Amino acid sequence: MLCTLNEVLPHARKHKYAVTAFDIVPEIFPRAILDLCERRRAPLILAALAHDLDGIGLDHLAGVVKALAPSYTVPVVLHLDHADSFDLVKRCIAAGFSSVMFDGSHLPLAENIAATREIVRYAHARGVTVEAELGFVAGNDLGGTSTGDGRLTDPAEVKEFVDNTDVDALAVSIGTAHGVYASKPNLDIARLKEITAVTDVPLVLHGGSGTPEDQLVQAIRAGITKLNIYADMRLAMNSRVTDAAAAVAARADELPDRVLAPLVAGLQEEAAKKLELTMCVDRY
Repeated sequence: MLCTLNEVLPHARKHKYAVTAFDIVPEIFPRAILDLCERRRAPLILAALAHDLDGIGLDHLAGVVKALAPSYTVPVVLHLDHADSFDLVKRCIAAGFSSVMFDGSHLPLAENIAATREIVRYAHARGVTVEAELGFVAGNDLGGTSTGDGRLTDPAEVKEFVDNTDVDALAVSIGTAHGVYASKPNLDIARLKEITAVTDVPLVLHGGSGTPEDQLVQAIRAGITKLNIYADMRLAMNSRVTDAAAAVAARADELPDRVLAPLVAGLQEEAAKKLELTMCVDRY
């Protein structure tokens, strides 16, 4: 069933677990992850990056998820990840996304508040939830290029930001990074606890891939209710390419589902680990 962040994150915050957000591409990811989460009775967020929405990608992905979601009983959020333009937000809402993230973390505080507030008003009027980001999670973009230095979220700015935007979820920066880590991170859990103390808005952690599991558990216990995962899923799927090639080598006209089976298995095995890590199994 398709739903919004407001239908899953408050429950996660109350019961101290996190909902896993998987960035997806339409070709393999949606059904593989949906099937797994249905078996494990876990809510999920299927998130899309602008990179995969070019051309007819937006209509393709939205159409696939909207068609699949009613066949599952667990909550499914169709979420736009890291939008940096109002135009993309509008297009995704029109296509049926139930949630959007506007990332104004590169802007000065006042500009981030103003831009986020405008998007929240637009989205809320259409029954869509909004995630925003305060602070800046650095790392690498999808092309592998560094996005520069990160900037940790200032707890003193959180209440002002939330009160003036009415966001439904807030992504915070406490030491994670996007992509594959160059060195082991050390999350600022004390800072996270300060942030949790000043707001009731569900908190989001980006850059979950590659972060030590013990630190992620601490973060969830300290208030994180949505954990974004992408790089680990790509690595897990790509590690099975050799197995897929072996199936083709054995039979040149092998059926597509059998060729793709190793890739699906890799995705599901990694996703299952994340569901256990975020403690969202058997919640619905």
